[in-house]
Amino acid sequence: MRKLQSPNLKELSQGCLQGCCKSSSFTVSQPQNKVSKPRTSAACRRDFAATTTSYIFPNTQFANHESLPSLQESFNEFSKAYPQYSETSVVDQIRAQEYYHLSFSHHTCLDYIGIGLFSYSQLEKYDSSTHQIASSSSRLPTPSPPRILDTPFFGVSYKIGNLKTQLLHGGQGSPLESAIKKRIMDFLNISENDYCMVFTANKTSAFKLLAESYPFQSNRKLLTVYDYKSEAVEAMINSSEKKGAQVMSAEFSWPRLRIHSGNLRKMIERKRKKKKKKRGLFVFPPHSRTTGARYPYLWMSIAQENGWHVLLDACALGPKDMDSFGLSLYRPDFLVCSFYKVFGESPSGFGCLFVKKSTVSVLEASTSSGMVNLVPSKNLLQLIDESSGTDTELDPAPKYKLQEEELAMSSQPGKPAEEEIFETQKAETTLKGSETPETSEPRKPADLVELGNAKSKGNGSIEIECRGLDQVDSLGLIVISNRARCLINWLVSALMKLQLPNTEGIPLIRIYGPKIKFDRGPALAFNVFDWKGEKVDPVLVQKLADRSNISLGYGLLHHIWFADKYQEEKDKVLEKGASETKGKSGHKRKEKIEPGVTVVTAALGFLANFEDTYRLWAFVAQFLDADFVEKERWRYTALNQKTIEV
Repeated sequence: MRKLQSPNLKELSQGCLQGCCKSSSFTVSQPQNKVSKPRTSAACRRDFAATTTSYIFPNTQFANHESLPSLQESFNEFSKAYPQYSETSVVDQIRAQEYYHLSFSHHTCLDYIGIGLFSYSQLEKYDSSTHQIASSSSRLPTPSPPRILDTPFFGVSYKIGNLKTQLLHGGQGSPLESAIKKRIMDFLNISENDYCMVFTANKTSAFKLLAESYPFQSNRKLLTVYDYKSEAVEAMINSSEKKGAQVMSAEFSWPRLRIHSGNLRKMIERKRKKKKKKRGLFVFPPHSRTTGARYPYLWMSIAQENGWHVLLDACALGPKDMDSFGLSLYRPDFLVCSFYKVFGESPSGFGCLFVKKSTVSVLEASTSSGMVNLVPSKNLLQLIDESSGTDTELDPAPKYKLQEEELAMSSQPGKPAEEEIFETQKAETTLKGSETPETSEPRKPADLVELGNAKSKGNGSIEIECRGLDQVDSLGLIVISNRARCLINWLVSALMKLQLPNTEGIPLIRIYGPKIKFDRGPALAFNVFDWKGEKVDPVLVQKLADRSNISLGYGLLHHIWFADKYQEEKDKVLEKGASETKGKSGHKRKEKIEPGVTVVTAALGFLANFEDTYRLWAFVAQFLDADFVEKERWRYTALNQKTIEV
């Protein structure tokens, strides 16, 4: 076994990796007398996997966490395997300049995936006590330990209404909403001539809202393609079943969790009694947010050809994936996406439900909740004072009028909640600290009012500076994809090098779904196993990671299909039974668990760097020590903290 310098997570937090942005000296020599033939796409993919295997600690297994190579040595190996990573150094510059709080907090944020609207430097443009506008928006703030800032750029107020009526006659909304809507549609390359849009509280609200308006009484089927349990999908299923829908789900073949193509095609192509009648709703994510498995877009075409309405779950798309999606080719009937505010902060925000204009007429008139208005924080405080006392469901018609002088006093972004992971947070989280004190700062002329994130024009419209979206646009699809591809495949390879000692080659972890693969997504599902071969509770792994300032997710893989040769393994893999939870009244109750596999999840955003992946690897390697969990439990008790529940 290899004996190298021991990595120390505390030492890692003392400074950033030296040389992260330098080009690698690694080159592949070509014979001078031969003309290289053009490589096919398949050859590029094979070469990528072979290179990863050859250069990431070749012929090496690590059975002791103290034998791991240092961060710098690991980065050197990484650079040899992926010399193209150096071409993405502009991301490191953006992270250092616009998201410097990540370095000060030493936080490795791997527990959610999505797209942020604003940068942290935008959030810091105002003084936290006076909320005065910074004297120069272009000057980089002097780095300092991040403060806890509660005041948001904007908040949301819930409204109850008719989705169909809102789509047909809702209008543009307030200047703030119109500006954000335009920026998002430009970002997603969606034309207002083809689609109309409403804001929702989150992804779950969008799915539920659509289910309550979709005509499941006549188009009776709901077919979903998810290898993990999703709160949004569950909400849609519950609403559709109340309307008499027949719910079906794609299955995923063990052990690689690919779509069981034969079964899915049968469900899609099942004969209709009337060919002109639509079958129902086909819900399709381009890839799994949990395992990173990517699915062929062709499934949408097959569904459309067989009379299905198609809902594209664009929340699973990468930051620039819509550039290569081919919206004009597939043209889904519905599209859902979500945005959070600032990466590394509480990731609240909102969801967006797009409906193709030619499909709006299909929807039923149904009064539903879930739609929201975007409200500047000063107006949000006004709404609270005028409301009947509830924070989550405010008046359907917000009692405010957006004025330019009010916009000038709007404050910065606050503490939000990305749907799915932070679903329990409600709108009231955006209300904290939203009061804006009066300031004697002279106001600017009405034709241009700077907000840090918005500028007002003389015609009453405003432009929103969404620096998070601007950064993604400037980077482009190739840079973002290449960076994520290098990092996620290195992480997979490094984790697979961890082997429990004295156990005849039993790996420490098991990865579910794709492993080293050119076109896998930047998400990972895995479990840790102890020396007895028993799975360590994913919730415990998540809690211990949090102790090391590493945020991980938790999920349930389901709809797994086992071929005959894996039937014996099925009983060992699938978890059945019930869990004990506490209800609202405090009484314990049994809750049934759907058969599946509980897993730890990690997701790499476009700002992830090599140090983030290394920190996760070094943390997981500590489970090679058979006493690691007991040591951590003792340390919790010694520090007079609450003992971890196993």
